Amino acid sequence: MKTYKANASVIYTDARGRKIDTFVIFDTDSHTGLTHINHENLKVSADQLQIHPKTVGDYHMPLNDAFSFEMLKKLRDKYAIIDSTKKATVSRLPQVAQLAKAS
Repeated sequence: MKTYKANASVIYTDARGRKIDTFVIFDTDSHTGLTHINHENLKVSADQLQIHPKTVGDYHMPLNDAFSFEMLKKLRDKYAIIDSTKKATVSRLPQVAQLAKAS
């Protein structure tokens, strides 16, 4: 089974044969074999995906075309809004009793 890592740039081929630039949101599910992609929030089989030909490394976004640049810009803006609404939480460490002083 072919698997894709999160954030990998891929080309999705839909049922009508259209090729769409997108990226993987989560890893490929090992139980179902489906990969969750950004395009229409779909879960698709690996035979409908291929690594984007402009990909150089695992997480390279191909920004040589206007569509890819706009996609990245919209995502950056979307997650900036999401991040700004999150409240920072500080986890408390459990108190550790001091048993003895070292000399």
